[in-house]
Amino acid sequence: MSLENSNIASIQRLVTPQQFKKQFPVNDSISAHVEQSRLTLRNILDRKDKRLIVIVGPCSVHDTKAAIDYAKRLAKLADELKDDLFIVMRVYFEKPRTTVGWKGLINDPYLDGSFQIEKGMSIGRQLMIDINELGLPIANEALDPIAPQYMQDLISWSAIGARTTESQTHREMASGLSVPIGFKNGTDGGLEVAINALQSASNGHSFLGIDDSGKVSIVHSSGNEYSHIVLRGGGGKQNYDSVNVKLTERELAANNLPSNIMVDCSHANSSKNPELQPLVLENISQQILEGNKSLIGVMLESHINAGTQTLTADKSKLEYGVSITDGCIDWSTTESALRKLAKKLSDFRNSEN
Repeated sequence: MSLENSNIASIQRLVTPQQFKKQFPVNDSISAHVEQSRLTLRNILDRKDKRLIVIVGPCSVHDTKAAIDYAKRLAKLADELKDDLFIVMRVYFEKPRTTVGWKGLINDPYLDGSFQIEKGMSIGRQLMIDINELGLPIANEALDPIAPQYMQDLISWSAIGARTTESQTHREMASGLSVPIGFKNGTDGGLEVAINALQSASNGHSFLGIDDSGKVSIVHSSGNEYSHIVLRGGGGKQNYDSVNVKLTERELAANNLPSNIMVDCSHANSSKNPELQPLVLENISQQILEGNKSLIGVMLESHINAGTQTLTADKSKLEYGVSITDGCIDWSTTESALRKLAKKLSDFRNSEN
C-alpha cells in the first residue's frame, strides 16, 4: 500500500530559478529601472514623493501581443503624466479562483487545459522583460509562494489578494519580498484580516521555501516595512468613500501602522461594473483635493477594449484586447480618466505653492 502521492497523477521537475534566469537574462538597464521604480514607490509611501501611485492594466494577461500593445500605449501616457502620477502596469499571471476556472497565463498559457506551466513561466518572464524595456514598472499578484524566485527581479509592486490576505503562507512570503506590497481587505469588506496581515508581514518570519538553486530551504525574513492596505470593498458594499477611508485611518493608527491607503476602483467598489471605475476615481481625487493625506494610490482594471468575454474551446472567437476574467474599461476611457486625474492633482498642488 502506498502511503504517499496516492492522489498525484505525475510530477514534472522544473529548472532551478538560477537556470531559468540564465535562459531569460536581465541586463543592467532593466535592473536599474526596477530598482529605481521600487525606490520611487517607497518614497511615495514615505511622503518623500508627492505623486499618486496608479496600478493599471488588464485584470489578467492572456494574450502577450495585446499586453505589449497596451504597454506601449501606457508607457507614452505614463511619461506624459509623470509629474503627477507614478503609473505601474498590472501584469497579472496568476488568478485565484473561488472554485475552478482558468488560473492564469503561467498555469495554462494556451488556454486549453494543457497546463504547460514551464512554458507559461517562460512566456511570462519574457513578457515582463519586454515591458520593463519600455520603461514601465510592473505590478503582479503574489499567489504561488515558489514563483517569486523565478520572477521577482522584474517586479516593482505586488498585491496579496482578498482570498489570500488571511493566509499565513502569503503573509510570510510578503515579509520577505523585496517590493512594496498591498494587502486587500477581506472578501466580506472587513478590515481586520488586512490589518492583521500588515502586522504579520512587517515582522520577520522563518518558513520553508526554495533557494536560487532550487533546493528546499529554511527562509528567514526580516519583515516588509512597505506593506500597506488596499480597499476593494466586499460583501456587496463599497469602502472607498471618505467615511470608510477615515475609519481605515483610525484602524491603522490604533495598530501603530503607517496611514497608507490604496483604493481598488474595481471589484465591489464599482459594484463589479467596470464602467463605474472612473466615478470611483473621481471620488478619490476629490478626497485628496479636500485635504486627505493617507490616500497614496489607486488601482484600475483596464484593457484595450471594454468589458469581458467568456473563454471557450474555439480560441479563434476571442476578441482582441478584451479581458477573459474581470471586466475592464477600454483604453480611451483609461486615458481620459488618468489625464483628468493628473490635471486635478497638478492644479491642486500648484494652488498650495
